[in-house]
Amino acid sequence: MTIAFQLAVFALITTFSLLVISLPLVFASTDGWSNNKNVVFFSTSLWIGLVFLVAILNSFLS
Repeated sequence: MTIAFQLAVFALITTFSLLVISLPLVFASTDGWSNNKNVVFFSTSLWIGLVFLVAILNSFLS
């Protein structure tokens, strides 16, 4: 269970880092939002899901 928690936290941190880098680039480009809207929504949904997954796994470890 600890390994699953650690992998979920790693995935959460990786997703957050990619969002921090990619979102300003998407919004700064002239046609970026209309072309990458689905990718932004998917990655944000993935991040929110990982937050809940980490919280659930943390409740099993405590």
